[in-house]
Amino acid sequence: MNNEELIKTAIEMTKMSYVPYSHFHVGAALLAANGKVYTGCNIENAAYGPSNCAERTAIFKAVSEGDKDFSAIAVVGGPEDSEGNPTIVDFCPPCGVCRQVMAEFCNKDFKIILAKSPTEYKIFTLGELLPESFSLD
Repeated sequence: MNNEELIKTAIEMTKMSYVPYSHFHVGAALLAANGKVYTGCNIENAAYGPSNCAERTAIFKAVSEGDKDFSAIAVVGGPEDSEGNPTIVDFCPPCGVCRQVMAEFCNKDFKIILAKSPTEYKIFTLGELLPESFSLD
């Protein structure tokens, strides 16, 4: 799967977000080394602590299905429009918790694709976005 296809999948996932509090939709598409794609969206909770980000939703879904070898993740997000539909107006980098979860399962060369559209995106490595991660090392 190429970057544009992965981004399109992440964009579709923003529509699945459950965001009654922030009204900020995030979608993620995680590419496993075997070519399988795992998707995720953000899911909020009134207590806030039980909420989960799109990136972690995708990673946890993959791990729960026995897959722990990943190549890339595309992440998109943005606020709702006046009709409650997700919009993507800027790049949406992973939060620190998501970056740390990525560090648990991915190497420093893991690609993180931040996109505004299927053709407007930036690619970072996990090492660039989380240079001094906490790990077993």
